[in-house]
Amino acid sequence: MKTTIDKAGRVVIPVAIRERAGLTPGVEIDVRVSEAGDITISRPVPPPRLVKVSGVTVVRAQTKNPPKIDVVKLIRAERDRWPL
Repeated sequence: MKTTIDKAGRVVIPVAIRERAGLTPGVEIDVRVSEAGDITISRPVPPPRLVKVSGVTVVRAQTKNPPKIDVVKLIRAERDRWPL
């Protein structure tokens, strides 16, 4: 998609792209310029963290709306499939 820069130097990101990327008002973005002059806009994502849940170490995303998946249940179900 193409967009333009206004007199104040602002760039409007089209709605379809904002929705797909989850960009809402107040979200921080990272803007970089390469040696060749290419501009990259990205949304920084915090790294996941390790936590203990019911005695099992799992990886948790540090997002506002994490997926509703019971990882411990999935791990235990997979372990129970295999004989000792």
